[in-house]
Amino acid sequence: MMNIFELREHLIGDYAAYVRSFLQIRDPQIRDYVTQEFERGLLWPDPLIQLNPRFQPGATIDELVAEGLLHPDCARIFRRGKSSQEPAGYPLQLYRHQDEAIRLAIQGHSYVLTTGTGSGKSLAYIIPIVNYVLQHPGQPGIKAIVVYPMNALANSQKGELE
Repeated sequence: MMNIFELREHLIGDYAAYVRSFLQIRDPQIRDYVTQEFERGLLWPDPLIQLNPRFQPGATIDELVAEGLLHPDCARIFRRGKSSQEPAGYPLQLYRHQDEAIRLAIQGHSYVLTTGTGSGKSLAYIIPIVNYVLQHPGQPGIKAIVVYPMNALANSQKGELE
């Protein structure tokens, strides 16, 4: 079994050896200073351990459809666990902040959603966009413009949408 802390120490040792391999400092005072900073961990901070908070549950997509807030096809589109073995998947449980944001969007209100990584912010705007398109079939024109700050995020979301 891998011990993540031992792996970290191994990686730091390898990286430190690599960095030191191309440093040739002739001035003893500067060399001592750089060595002290290396020993202090200047280039490799302490490990950071974070836990994702447990977000409060909100409605399911199926419940929002039953309330008449979302187009019925949203219950088919937004599912968990869809696969060739389970094509229907399972109802998608939203977090409360997603539920509230979707309700605001459907009512035509603007909103700003700020929450941590992996908290489902994308669904809070993608669901209202898809819902709008479904409720206005055949209507020509642009329905939404989504701007991402990084290509990696855009590519990640493209995969999710597909």
